[in-house]
Amino acid sequence: MLGRSASKLLQYALVVWVAVTLNFALPHLAPGDPVDYLYGGDTGDLTPAQLEQIRAGYGLDASVPEQYLAFWTNLAGGDLGTSVALNRPVVDVLLERLPWTLALVGTGIVASTVLGTLLGALAAWRRGSRSAAALVSGVLVLDAMPSFWVGMILIAVFSVTLGWFPSYGATTIDATGAAWLAEVATRMALPVATITLATLGAFFLLTRAAMVTVLDEPFVRHAHAKGLTGRQVALGHALRTALLPVYTNITLAAGALLSGAVVVETVFAYPGLGRLIFEAVVVRDYPLLQGAFLLVTVGIIGANLVADLTYPLLDPRVRQGRAALT
Repeated sequence: MLGRSASKLLQYALVVWVAVTLNFALPHLAPGDPVDYLYGGDTGDLTPAQLEQIRAGYGLDASVPEQYLAFWTNLAGGDLGTSVALNRPVVDVLLERLPWTLALVGTGIVASTVLGTLLGALAAWRRGSRSAAALVSGVLVLDAMPSFWVGMILIAVFSVTLGWFPSYGATTIDATGAAWLAEVATRMALPVATITLATLGAFFLLTRAAMVTVLDEPFVRHAHAKGLTGRQVALGHALRTALLPVYTNITLAAGALLSGAVVVETVFAYPGLGRLIFEAVVVRDYPLLQGAFLLVTVGIIGANLVADLTYPLLDPRVRQGRAALT
């Protein structure tokens, strides 16, 4: 067991190296010069010596291999460089934005998991009925909508028409204490709703498929034969078994949403990591892009690793299968 875990860790370490290398290369392949964007494209008043000094200050005067080696050297020391546009350490900028994204993505994942799982279990339990068919059709239509479109609809209805929620930002400058918490919750409502509606389809379909399979198992028929009610059979036996693949999807979705938050945070001008990536792309801020990509990459790979290592602990069939192979 320990040998397989060590092998998994080595495989994921290789994946991290490849992903970080690609993350380093992609910003350099994009057109444009970050120094030109720093000065709004107007560098005519600067002498070549001054431009070279500015590039040297950000490490942009070195060759790409030298920048790659310096990137790994600094990364080993916890230094991701200095943002060209903000003139601040990249680590400080990321730590400032990351909590907002974690709160947004975490709340959205919990909401979509609970709602999608319950609706999927209901559709499986009532399979063949008109209500189940209507529920499946509605979720499929919703799942086909892109997240930015869902966000725009929510803004048009609940912000512009009804005026219930703000459509941008995370808080106000003067809010403190309980007022600050209320402001954060109010401004997070529409982005969280967007993430929930855009992602619950996967949990719904996965739970429904797993429940339909489990409901035909002999132990479910045995539970019915013992005189248990339909609710007891559905919640205490069938749903508990069907939740195993849902758990895997939770870990994978949490990692994927770190990168997928770019669209939602841009639509709502939410000051999270996704919005930061969008801003860094606009100004070609190489150090900031590399740091943000690194954080997202490690988050996705880490979520996959957690799912890979913990799933056998939850499903004895996988654990027994691996033991048989050894």
